[in-house]
Amino acid sequence: MATISYDSASCVYPGADTLAVDSLDLDIADGEFIVLVGPSGSGKSTALRMLAGLEEIDAGSIRIDGADMLGVPSKDRDIAMVFQNYALYPNKTVGENMGFALKMLKVPLAERKQRVAEAAELLGLTPYLDRKPAKLSGGQRQRVAMGRAIVREPRVFCMDEPLSNLDAKLRVQTRTQIAALQRRLGTTTVYVTHDQVEAMTMGDRVAVLRDGRLQQFSTPAELYDRPATAFVAGFIGSPSMNLLTVPIVAGGVEIGGSTVELPRDRITALAEAGLDTVTVGIRPEQLALRPLAQAAPVSERRDGAGFTVTVELIEELGSESYVYARIPGTQVTGLDGEAFTFVARSGMRAPAKLAESINLEVTNPGTVHLFHPVTGARIAD
Repeated sequence: MATISYDSASCVYPGADTLAVDSLDLDIADGEFIVLVGPSGSGKSTALRMLAGLEEIDAGSIRIDGADMLGVPSKDRDIAMVFQNYALYPNKTVGENMGFALKMLKVPLAERKQRVAEAAELLGLTPYLDRKPAKLSGGQRQRVAMGRAIVREPRVFCMDEPLSNLDAKLRVQTRTQIAALQRRLGTTTVYVTHDQVEAMTMGDRVAVLRDGRLQQFSTPAELYDRPATAFVAGFIGSPSMNLLTVPIVAGGVEIGGSTVELPRDRITALAEAGLDTVTVGIRPEQLALRPLAQAAPVSERRDGAGFTVTVELIEELGSESYVYARIPGTQVTGLDGEAFTFVARSGMRAPAKLAESINLEVTNPGTVHLFHPVTGARIAD
């Protein structure tokens, strides 16, 4: 087990105009499970490879247990990698694959067998030790790759999208197994994924990257409840947060001709920022659907929490439904400049009909997130 520190660590690929990883700062505690998440090209895999010694550190430093890794070969860092492709030897059995690294280190045969047996027991692979990889399922192969890393008893596990090749059901099952296994072993783990659901369900803390720069490093709950930027707000959560830039008016913000009132501290923060418009963020579960017959006319909505929309799509998922709708006759746009589509979650089946006009109400104005319309930085708490 080990502590890890990225101290303004940067990496640039030859011939590139921009940094792949730009001044990354992370402090990872002993035994923590950390997830690096972000869209394609965000630098998450490069950051992991820098830690493993597979990419050079062009500026700053990376330390493991306080020791600077600059110039230290990968083989001397005591790190075990688990890759997206299983990289198993097809001509060797499961047991031989798991113990191969120990064989290369000249670990005695008796000790190799014991460590392989212990890892196989942990991973439920004992019945398959004599099989070749071709006779295994995708999930079993991934567990063999995990076992190969475990038997080395490294200070750090580095996992680069290890579940990407698995089907949806197997991904859920295997990610649960990996998280439980890491808790049991207590080995410091850095895990890379582009799937924010994986990140939220597996990590003790999650680092969100974009264009090589760290956006936020916090617990999953903090990322969801208090995103530091509009990018994090839109990236974390499924479906994504409703994000749109709207005018600031007396008492709150205007959406679709209605005023959504905000708490006094939010209004004060907006006034201090000196803005005319603001990017608001509303989670789908914070929007309630009401038939127009049950909604008060706009002129009578003293709380100013509702606005009328037209239903465009309904996704029924069994236990809940997601309603996608737009404000008719207005030019409400999202951050991409396109006509904005709201998404609201409902616990009902068939909560509305296609092309029906309904009212969306913000259930708690205190949960509305505010971001600077230019920088994307969070405004107020």
